[in-house]
Amino acid sequence: MRIVFRKLAVCFAISLVLVLPANNFASLIVPNPILIFMGSENINQGGKEYTRYSFDVFNKEAYPAEMFASSPNLPPCGSNTKASRTWVDFYDQSGKRLNGFCALGRPADLDKIWFALPSDQIPPSWIYIELNDRQTNTKYKSNLADTTM
Repeated sequence: MRIVFRKLAVCFAISLVLVLPANNFASLIVPNPILIFMGSENINQGGKEYTRYSFDVFNKEAYPAEMFASSPNLPPCGSNTKASRTWVDFYDQSGKRLNGFCALGRPADLDKIWFALPSDQIPPSWIYIELNDRQTNTKYKSNLADTTM
């Protein structure tokens, strides 16, 4: 019985690889980001006071480097014609976009993402990010992360 089960499992795995297109198979093994709050700091930008809320993606090592490669064949990010394949956007819990990154060069750069608000503005209680792989048209949505420690 055990041998039959193993053979069935192997046959299923092989057929899955053969049936799924490469980009769909890759999307099955890329996890959703696990977002964690790292802290906040007050900054001065152009004479105005802001609070910057910094985050890290706990499982950033799970993302292939190709997802963050320069992609001049895809639409530009403003005047940046070599924007990365995957863009990262911050949203509050209601879906309002707060900030975005379109030129992260490698998965390790996911430890330097942030959004900023005027210092007198109360931050949203919860935020999330979406990684938008523009080549495969796949979005990876994170957990809701707190904005305070």
